[in-house]
Amino acid sequence: MSVNLTKGQKISLDKEAGGALTHVTMGLGWDSVKSKGFLGFGAKSADIDLDASCLLFDEANKPVDTIWFRQLKSRDGSVVHSGDNRTGAGDGDDEQISVSLAQVPANVKSIVFTVNSFTGQSFAQVQNAYCRLLNANNGKEVARFDLSVQGSHSAQIMAKLYRHNGEWKMHAIGENGTGRTFEELLPQVAPHL
Repeated sequence: MSVNLTKGQKISLDKEAGGALTHVTMGLGWDSVKSKGFLGFGAKSADIDLDASCLLFDEANKPVDTIWFRQLKSRDGSVVHSGDNRTGAGDGDDEQISVSLAQVPANVKSIVFTVNSFTGQSFAQVQNAYCRLLNANNGKEVARFDLSVQGSHSAQIMAKLYRHNGEWKMHAIGENGTGRTFEELLPQVAPHL
C-alpha cells in the first residue's frame, strides 16, 4: 500500500515496500491549468515544460553526477531518465527517473529529485502535479507526494533518497524554489542535504 507523504516526512523504503528495494522509479506528472474562455467557450491550456532532475551527492554534500533532460544517464549507468516531456499531456507519469539502488556508487550518500519549469511559468499555472516512488521490480507505488501547491514558485525540491545505517530512506522535502534548471536550484538544495 502506498504512503501519501507530507512535507518533511521521512520513511524507510524497505519497510514501506515490504522488503529490500533494489530498483526504484521516481515518476513526475502534471497538467496545465485551463484558462477560462468567454462564457465557457474556448477554454484552453498553455503547454508547460516541467523537467525532472536527479542530483547525486557524496558525504561532503558535493555533487557527484546529475541526470536531467540534457544528460539522460548517470556516468556509472545506475540512474536513467525517460526523456523530456515538454507539455505534460497524457495520463500517468510524464517523466520518470529510474534508479538501480544496488548499482549506485558507494560514495553517493544522497539522491535529490527536483522539478523546474523550464518554460518559466509558475506553479500557479500547474495542476494535478505529483511525484511518486515505484518499486520498479513489480510496478507497485511505494510513496506519493502531492506537488500541486500552487504559487509563484517555478521549481520544487521534491524528495531525497539517502543512505542511513545500510538502508535507503526517503525524505519528502517539498520545498518551493526558483529556477529554470537544476543548476539555478542548487543553492536552494544545499540546506536539505
